Amino acid sequence: MEATIEVAGLHKRFGSTVALDGMSFVVQPGKVTGFVGPNGAGKSTTMRVILGLDTPDQGTALVDGQPYAKLRRPLSHIGALLDAGALQPGRSARNHLLWLAHSQGMTVQRVDEVIEQAGLGTAARRKAGGYSLGMRQRLGIAAAMLGDPPILMLDEPFNGLDPEGIVWARAFLRSLAAQGRAVLVSSHLMSELQDTADHLVVTGRGRVIADTSVAELIAAASGDRVTLRTRERSQAMTVLAQAGGTVATTDRDTLSVGGLPAERVVTLLTEAGVPFAEVSAHRASLEEAYMEMTRDAVEFRAQPVQEATP
Repeated sequence: MEATIEVAGLHKRFGSTVALDGMSFVVQPGKVTGFVGPNGAGKSTTMRVILGLDTPDQGTALVDGQPYAKLRRPLSHIGALLDAGALQPGRSARNHLLWLAHSQGMTVQRVDEVIEQAGLGTAARRKAGGYSLGMRQRLGIAAAMLGDPPILMLDEPFNGLDPEGIVWARAFLRSLAAQGRAVLVSSHLMSELQDTADHLVVTGRGRVIADTSVAELIAAASGDRVTLRTRERSQAMTVLAQAGGTVATTDRDTLSVGGLPAERVVTLLTEAGVPFAEVSAHRASLEEAYMEMTRDAVEFRAQPVQEATP
């Protein structure tokens, strides 16, 4: 497949609000790429530009090497879910998909295939207006898969899914990447992306602030900290501080230790006769890493240009 999304130097403003300020990244095949950032960071605008729904002031967005508007039968190049509610509520799920398929020259057989893939077999002939949000998400994913595209772009696909649906979506997205597809997923659910994404594009203030693997981001956030559990908290703090460690209390029986590897902490406590229940290298969650990285990445407004005084 080897198809990509290439975003280069996108700039976009709406009135005095800067939505994009040089957004650039590439979504590679064979990976689930998480697209994350605080509200107002430019994620939705970027996805709309990729699909030709918004026009950038500067920069380019290419799908499979071309602007979306130039794609012939675009659903065979990229499948997208931006709004699970964008459907005719009086139409059945199957008829909704048949209408989309007809517009792209696709077969009824393909419609039935994506219905089964999305787990909608028993509900496909019900009116979509009666669907829960989770069922609408499944219908949106089915629509995105109609053209069997090499690229998928999904905005908040986990919203509204029950636990079974989340497990299904996680496995489904990873299976698509394993087939060599490029998968871009925007989500605020860091716990789900930690178990789903291979790579992350972190945005803030309309630009990319990190473009890295999930493993590398978590490793950087974890640092050299060690988690220590002991009933002799004060004694342990004294021993470790004297050895050059930085020690902080996290709860009644738990300490966070910096500057000393886990093996050294064990040796020091053992030699000093300080009992402990656990010594382990700290592993930050993706949510911790994300919150630290985006702490200052808030929505901002452009300042009006001051005219020169004559």
